[in-house]
Amino acid sequence: MANGFGSLYVGSSGLRAQQNALNVVANNLSNIDTTGYVRQQVIFEDTDYNYFGNAAVSDQYSGLGVSIGDVIHTRDQFLDKSYRLESGRCAFYKAQYEAVSEVETLLQETGGESFASAVDDLYKAFAEFAKDPSDTVNLNLVSQKASLFISRAQGVYDGLKAYQTNLNTKLNNDVTRINEIGKSIYDLNLQIQKIEAGGTETAMTLRDERDALLDELGSLAKITYSESFDGIMKVKLEGTDFVLESTHYDLATYTDMATGFVVPYWTQLSEPTSGDYYEVFDTSHVEALNNNDVGEVKSLLLARGTGYASYRDMVNLNSDQYEKGLSNSVMMNTEAELDLMIHSLVTAINDLLAPNTTFSATDASSNVTLPVTGRDEEGKEVVIKANTKVLDEANAILGEDGELPPHELFSRTGAERYSRVAYTDDNGETQYAYVYNEENWDDPATCYSISALSVNKDVVEDSSYIPHKKQNGDIAYDMAEDIYNLWEDKNYTLNPTDKTPCSYSEFYTKLVGDLASMGSVYRTTSQSLEGTVETIESNRQAVIGVSSDEELTNLIKYQNAYNASSRYINVVSQMIDYLLSSL
Repeated sequence: MANGFGSLYVGSSGLRAQQNALNVVANNLSNIDTTGYVRQQVIFEDTDYNYFGNAAVSDQYSGLGVSIGDVIHTRDQFLDKSYRLESGRCAFYKAQYEAVSEVETLLQETGGESFASAVDDLYKAFAEFAKDPSDTVNLNLVSQKASLFISRAQGVYDGLKAYQTNLNTKLNNDVTRINEIGKSIYDLNLQIQKIEAGGTETAMTLRDERDALLDELGSLAKITYSESFDGIMKVKLEGTDFVLESTHYDLATYTDMATGFVVPYWTQLSEPTSGDYYEVFDTSHVEALNNNDVGEVKSLLLARGTGYASYRDMVNLNSDQYEKGLSNSVMMNTEAELDLMIHSLVTAINDLLAPNTTFSATDASSNVTLPVTGRDEEGKEVVIKANTKVLDEANAILGEDGELPPHELFSRTGAERYSRVAYTDDNGETQYAYVYNEENWDDPATCYSISALSVNKDVVEDSSYIPHKKQNGDIAYDMAEDIYNLWEDKNYTLNPTDKTPCSYSEFYTKLVGDLASMGSVYRTTSQSLEGTVETIESNRQAVIGVSSDEELTNLIKYQNAYNASSRYINVVSQMIDYLLSSL
């Protein structure tokens, strides 16, 4: 009788186990479209299965049926790590490609009226000017096209700066999101640890949420992680502890006061009061060989750069300095190259319209021992040395007003081209020189840079002020021809790594060509990585995803097993009833 009643336990264990298995299947099917849900799988085990006796024919075993040993997450840790790494790399190159695409959009090289048309219009205006510099129509055309040229250049430059601001905002938002993810992972660690501490329950839903957060974090930055025996997920971000058993560390940002750009730093490793910041992201040597081309945030930092660039950031750099610094930022590099192009042309045109020489060329006729101190019209003291640039009065080209100094075409907002300086020669007589106001890199308003450029207001009001005739009254055809030839003179280089001399028209072609090549590389790389991520995700879904066909098959299997257990109990019950009634 004992064995008979024991058989009832075996049957009831089957009913319980299959009922719980059916519940797991139902849970899988109900979450088939839930984002981040990982399918659950039932593992059966013996309830109690013991060996006893030494029988002559066979060993004797006694058991009380089946139970559910565990309900597991069907995850592949290798696929998870591969997915998070490759999705981060894909996000890195995608952000770089978007930055290049934005530059191309601003230049309108892929459609619409490109910036090149403004350059070409100015060239055509000077072509007409070269035919007859004194023609009023040609002078008006030069003034108009010069204004359009500067306006379009400033529009592109302002657009680049605006996009840098957008990148800065997105970067700030990403840092905020990283902190939110870190706190959420830490909170989930505590909840999972509490639920699983008894060893009888697994926090499936919470683990799904935590894994989804790791997926998102992997696209924002490079991460490594490991899970401890008690269910705590420890995370390192860019090689530094981010989430630990007892705490999580926040990222903070400090702001560049000149640009408003933010830079993320680790709060636990920094001393903001003393200006000592331990930055989160190292952007100095980012490349695939170093396996650090990962994460959207790092890509945004690189694309945005550290400030608003100009030609001054490009000049005097060697190729190594350029490659390690300016060239890494799509936006800053484009700003610097564009400004260098504008600066080169503008200064070349001005130098032909209002030519300079050094003061030493005039000292023989002026009887001056150098250096000599004079004063400008505002009373400011000016020291004239042997190498001081002054107006070449003998070769100056005049406008219709016939006045010296001649009017430059392009002006700076912070400085006139010349200061009229009065000085005393060795004979005690007062002399005058038109001293050229050099560009002061510490004061951008004094530089022929896009942000400080405008067409000379006198020329805008009266285009006849544009220098076009010699001091003897002859038309300055040779000067006009020289300006026209500027477009084809090979006097320019694009950047410190491209030393091949090029003409002005080739300069812009190179600039756009380099952008196109860079964009093609980023696009191809991001598309290739998208394919890799999709393949990994497909393989991952084959493991963690819920298949309706498989779950329905399991549903039928567990239902039949449940029915079999029920029939088994009925048979045992009838047997026991027969035995009892027969006694």
